[in-house]
Amino acid sequence: MQFKHAPAAVSAMFDDPNLVSAAGLVPMLRLARSVGLDELAQSRLSVPTDRGANAGSKVMALVAGMLAGADSIDDMNLLRHGGMGRLFDRTYAPSTLGSFLREFRFGHVRQLDAVASRTLVNLASAAPLLQVRGGERVMVDLDDTIVEVHGYKKQGASFGYSGVRGLNALLATASTTSSAPVILGQRLRQGKTGSPKGAARIVGDVLATLRRMNIGSSVRPLLRADSAFYGHGTVGTAIKSGADVSVTVRMDPAVKTAISSIPEDGWETIEYPNAIRDEATGRWISKAEVAEVPFVAFRSRKIAERVEGRLVVRRIPDLNPNKVEQPTLFDVYRHHAFFTTTDKQTMGTVAADKTHRAHAIIEQVHADLKGGPLAHLPSGVFTANSAWLVLAVIAFNLTRTAGLISDRAGRLARATTATIRRTLITVPARLARSARRITMHLPAAWPWQAAFDRLFTATHAPPHVSTN
Repeated sequence: MQFKHAPAAVSAMFDDPNLVSAAGLVPMLRLARSVGLDELAQSRLSVPTDRGANAGSKVMALVAGMLAGADSIDDMNLLRHGGMGRLFDRTYAPSTLGSFLREFRFGHVRQLDAVASRTLVNLASAAPLLQVRGGERVMVDLDDTIVEVHGYKKQGASFGYSGVRGLNALLATASTTSSAPVILGQRLRQGKTGSPKGAARIVGDVLATLRRMNIGSSVRPLLRADSAFYGHGTVGTAIKSGADVSVTVRMDPAVKTAISSIPEDGWETIEYPNAIRDEATGRWISKAEVAEVPFVAFRSRKIAERVEGRLVVRRIPDLNPNKVEQPTLFDVYRHHAFFTTTDKQTMGTVAADKTHRAHAIIEQVHADLKGGPLAHLPSGVFTANSAWLVLAVIAFNLTRTAGLISDRAGRLARATTATIRRTLITVPARLARSARRITMHLPAAWPWQAAFDRLFTATHAPPHVSTN
């Protein structure tokens, strides 16, 4: 593509009061209102003083800014340009929204957590966020990530396990084979916080939210997590809440003893990077092998708190084995083991290993958030940043729902937030008013016009009228 005119023939002027850069906020905020986001925030948030007044409208404004691409409080000025004041009421100044967030305390953050979970439940009734096939499990993934911050005035910021100065965000997502992840729960913690701290509580909360979503699956959900969350608190809470677990274990003496008891003919080769399939036998020629052995977790605890299950082990040859005269099993191979309570009849050894490795899908959610609202944690106040995380999660789930409504069978149903924003939200428009009606004139030949039309029509449909 080349510039069509000479530079001297083109000029720029910011003088049109009828233009908006994010016309897609109209159907997005209609969607948010239809699931009761503003009413939930208004009724449940008790942020004190005049800064907490009109909490529902302020929450809607913050979420709208994030939907349009804001990753800091100053970026909320996105809501105050051109004809935005003609489309929306109460487009607050960034300073007002910042004061609102800084007034939050821990209890208010928990109130906002309740708003987020109820909003997700309502979104699940507006679109099939988690589509399950017959006999399919919902995968609940738990993991934390460090959100990097700079400067010494960020409350709670410190150097954590990653060696990066930041704050620790704990997230739990739910997904199926045909549905991209949605975020069930979140919690912001100090940067130096150990991964398992508070994990049991969030597991109980998110599994309760999942039950309220009424997704229609009769199979127990599966909680997947890495070794940092292998503890009785997290595992026990998941099982009591009606879920199975698939959690990586640490190589402690009990695990090593169990692995050593696996006979050599009990290992099975699997599909793995660089594997080749033998067409004659149908078997994989691979250096990776899996096996399993019955295992009782938490043997040091009282009998009632022990958990019976399976220890599934994947091994690959160690490329740099220890140079010893008589190498042991653990000198020759590298082992990766995880504990699962799934039934072997419904999920065999190979299937269990492949399912557990898919836990990495939560890293895509981390990257998605860090490419948007979590690019920064904008306040120096820890509770304000905690509220910012919850609002970012609400915005994420709204974009996931919008993608499904607009393009259920296409790429937008599983697209990232950045793609949804580019195709459906940051659509420029010119406003025209006639006979008390506002018409948004959008670009001709917009590539995603059909998807935008479906979202706009769905969110502007008249409310359902009950015949009872």
